[in-house]
Amino acid sequence: MVKNLGTRSQLRRYRRACASMNACQASCVWRVFFDEEGTAHLVESDDNFPKIWVPSWENRDMRQLLWHRHRMVQARTRMMNQLQAVALNEGLRCKKKLWREQGREQLEAFRLAPWASRRREDLLQLLDRLNPTIAELTHAIEQEAEKSPQARRLMTHPGVGPLTALAFVLIIGKAERFQCGKQIAAYLGLVPLEDSSGERRRLGHITKQGNSLLRFLLVEAAQATTRTLPEWRSKYIHLTMRRGKKIAKVAMARKLAIRLFWMMRQGWNYQQVMKFGSYVGQPGNRYGVQ
Repeated sequence: MVKNLGTRSQLRRYRRACASMNACQASCVWRVFFDEEGTAHLVESDDNFPKIWVPSWENRDMRQLLWHRHRMVQARTRMMNQLQAVALNEGLRCKKKLWREQGREQLEAFRLAPWASRRREDLLQLLDRLNPTIAELTHAIEQEAEKSPQARRLMTHPGVGPLTALAFVLIIGKAERFQCGKQIAAYLGLVPLEDSSGERRRLGHITKQGNSLLRFLLVEAAQATTRTLPEWRSKYIHLTMRRGKKIAKVAMARKLAIRLFWMMRQGWNYQQVMKFGSYVGQPGNRYGVQ
């Protein structure tokens, strides 16, 4: 099918009109060519638009489980910080020991003003109700991660637990829709924001695009990996001395995201990735395997 668009100026007006339309309503691809007289023609192509991966209803519902637990943990952390402040005001500093039996007895034994005592009691009651809820949600996530073969393979990587593995599988979806690790890093917002003009090139902070929960989990998991693997720890220390601790954490999270992407795409566990490398079997890989 061919449409005559007229001259080049008419073509420009036609393109501006098409830009204002919703591209999602198009069902085919149109190609533009010019004849010998300079008249533009629009030719309908047989190629369809590339398909976009859309998460299923089950996938979206499972994400709600991850978000619900994440919000519950955040609420518990805020309450624990307030109780730590109450203990510090009374001269008690025991950090994590405050949540043991002896530390809690010391916290409850303080003689406080009426409303300060009411605040302490309410916070402790809310904390006691949140702990079983979080434990139940954590158990549900562990069960769902065991059902997923991809999540089980990702959990073989040091520092990656059921929560991070399941979140990575649910949010990435099909690994085949990404061609390289740079696309994964850009999809998760772990690449620097570029503000360049002319010959001046400036890179700022990360874009923070994509899913914020997975980005947070990758940063937490990367810190656990640096405590487990010596080579990751040396890399983290080197980046910390050069760029600071915050940038080093994000850099290690990006490295972990790319590693998990290749594990997911090739269907390998951690031992296979360490044996063969991430790029084995890819055209032009660094190992020379075609």
